[in-house]
Amino acid sequence: MRYAAIDIGSNAVRLLIADIIENNGSVSFKKNTLIRVPLRLGDDAFIQHHISERKTNDLLKAMQAFRNLMDVYKVTDYLAYATSAMREAENGEEVAKLIKQEANIDLEIIHGSKEAKVIYASHADQNIDKSKNYLYVDVGGGSTELSLFSTGQLMASKSFNIGTIRILDNQDTEETWNEMKDFIREHTRGFKQLAGIGTGGNINKLYKLAEEENEAPLSFNKLRQLYTYLTSFSLKDRINVLGLNQDRADVIIPACEIYLTVMKHAGIKSIYVPRVGMVDGIIQLLIEKNL
Repeated sequence: MRYAAIDIGSNAVRLLIADIIENNGSVSFKKNTLIRVPLRLGDDAFIQHHISERKTNDLLKAMQAFRNLMDVYKVTDYLAYATSAMREAENGEEVAKLIKQEANIDLEIIHGSKEAKVIYASHADQNIDKSKNYLYVDVGGGSTELSLFSTGQLMASKSFNIGTIRILDNQDTEETWNEMKDFIREHTRGFKQLAGIGTGGNINKLYKLAEEENEAPLSFNKLRQLYTYLTSFSLKDRINVLGLNQDRADVIIPACEIYLTVMKHAGIKSIYVPRVGMVDGIIQLLIEKNL
């Protein structure tokens, strides 16, 4: 069996095709194919509140390609979710209908609270001591999802309109930053030795740059050093000298700022980076749905 996950984010759209493995009653998956297309829908959605005709056409072409790949790979079930950019675009539902007509893909535009649940479903915490307290931090192009867990139980969860594309486009507000800081202070106050769990493309890249060994967590100090190091390069040099992809070289700076802010206000000294994201959570939801 093969399942597919489609994530239409504010920075990129992704397709994950996964092989489903059944072993002694337990079901897991192995990533078969992962495709990422940097469409930057957030540039339209956060400034114009409308997905332009050009970006709509690009999105349609990507979805048609995803549909063809799903057919060729003989995918038995799939889920397609759109997040922040499509949520905020006034023509989001219209674009979703067009995707259904032109690419035969059922697309659901989900709220921030559901986004947090999908990311949690990725089982990012499976190799981590469940008896401890963790703050999940998922940073996307349009929003940041925070979820607090204590001994495996969800204590609080909220989505904030703070994301990498939103910051680059100067569409983040001081009010939203303060709201996020207040949420962190209010909900983490009673927890000592809180650790972080970071998900999303940027933290995965930052972790790779940090060259940590044996899946060790990334310390606050190391992340701050990385931030200082990255900001010492121009955008052009982050691409040409450091070898970052063009669509990663700019967003990685605001991503660093978000993670550092969250860690500072929550008193988090280190953050685990399990290198999973939205698409992993979607595959996990499909497994649970079809059990």
